[in-house]
Amino acid sequence: MEKFMNENFLLKSETAISLFHDYAKEMPIIDYHCHLSPKEIYENKNFKNITEAWLYGDHYKWRAMRANGISEEYITGNASDYEKFLAWAKTVPMTIGNPLYNWTHLELQRFFGIYEILNEQSAPEIWETANALITGEGFGARDLIVKSNVKVVCTTDDPVDSLEYHQLLKQDQDYPVSVVPGFRPDKGLDINRDGFLEWVGKLEQSSQVKIENYEDYLAALEARVQFFHSVGGVVSDHALDLMVYEEATFGEVKEIFAERLTGSTLSLEAEKKFKTFTLIHLGKLYADLDWAMQFHINAHRNNNTNMFKVLGPDTGYDSINDDQIAKPLVSILDSLEQAGKLPKTIIYSLNPTDNYVIASIINSFQDGKTPGKIQFGTAWWFNDTKEGMLEQMKTLSNVGLFSRFIGMLTDSRSFLSYTRHEYFRRLVCNLIGEWVENGEVPKNMELLGRIVRGIAYDNAKEYFQFQGVTEGDLISTRL
Repeated sequence: MEKFMNENFLLKSETAISLFHDYAKEMPIIDYHCHLSPKEIYENKNFKNITEAWLYGDHYKWRAMRANGISEEYITGNASDYEKFLAWAKTVPMTIGNPLYNWTHLELQRFFGIYEILNEQSAPEIWETANALITGEGFGARDLIVKSNVKVVCTTDDPVDSLEYHQLLKQDQDYPVSVVPGFRPDKGLDINRDGFLEWVGKLEQSSQVKIENYEDYLAALEARVQFFHSVGGVVSDHALDLMVYEEATFGEVKEIFAERLTGSTLSLEAEKKFKTFTLIHLGKLYADLDWAMQFHINAHRNNNTNMFKVLGPDTGYDSINDDQIAKPLVSILDSLEQAGKLPKTIIYSLNPTDNYVIASIINSFQDGKTPGKIQFGTAWWFNDTKEGMLEQMKTLSNVGLFSRFIGMLTDSRSFLSYTRHEYFRRLVCNLIGEWVENGEVPKNMELLGRIVRGIAYDNAKEYFQFQGVTEGDLISTRL
């Protein structure tokens, strides 16, 4: 029996052990999609205790605590941070089989040097040990990112955001991490959403384009895309909970937008036409700037109406949707391809039954120039598990090029979540090691090591072309 989470955790062959320790372990990280706060990064936010760093905003943990019968008072309520920590410690033993169990202990080990198993009995001592560190020097938000060997953090930002903290960070020549904005225009695509007209007003103000018609609206969006680009942005992201495609002319969409400006609620068909036309227009802008476009598909959000009224969105009441995506997704990509304006695109679905759909679609739109131009994105959210990651990687390898995969992202609000990259890299190395042990792949460590380094870091570095990520950075980590 192996020791719990030892240095060869998840590595089941000599090949896997060598690939991880000799090739993957020391590679830096490009976190090309996350929900960290640029303000907290700039200000090097200090945490008053481990609960603030660990449990605030982490709806993965919140869901587990609720499932364990923990009262909301000890999750998002008025209980003290120590009481909330104890409630999480009580829950941890019940998460065996869930990646939260391993992530929790990886974070304790890597950031705090704590190798004791967290439970109700060990919680008081771990609380004291972790807090003595996290309230001291070197544990601010910036410091934790540097400790994790991160080269790029790509945040998620509304088009109307000022990006003031991104600009301040860009001016800080001493900070070795590039923090860049990710363009997330969901509020500008959901035209029937409550608050859409108020958002248009904010867009008008931020873009300094007076919006009286649809032409003005597109001009304002383009101005914001250009502004994000000037601050170092090269990535967009779209939460397409329902993947839609409805053909429309510019004249039709112009009338649809004009009707919405009067305060009218639109038909579902009109909504789809507006969303399709606007999304394709944005895709063309991304292509012109060599941006990557991300589609996050098939989430079913805010399931619990009562709790949504109390806590709002992103609090752990979401699930997997089962809407069909193949036809509208292909239509969007094909429309952009026909226009000669298909940007680099990364596609994720929250529904794992879509894995082969996505993996087969992406190779219909590779251009023979950019390796892995259209990507099957890493296992996302509810699929961000051992089996979910392996299924995504196996599907990609079965019908595509696993070696061109741009790898892991955190999709997290926690500064302690970077250990998930280690977890992911161990799975990558073990999967390849398994192929070698089975005689399916030759034990060519030069080739396999290059593939592992590519999935860990190199592929994303070449794919996104983030500013400030140099070949020197890469070389220095390999020596």
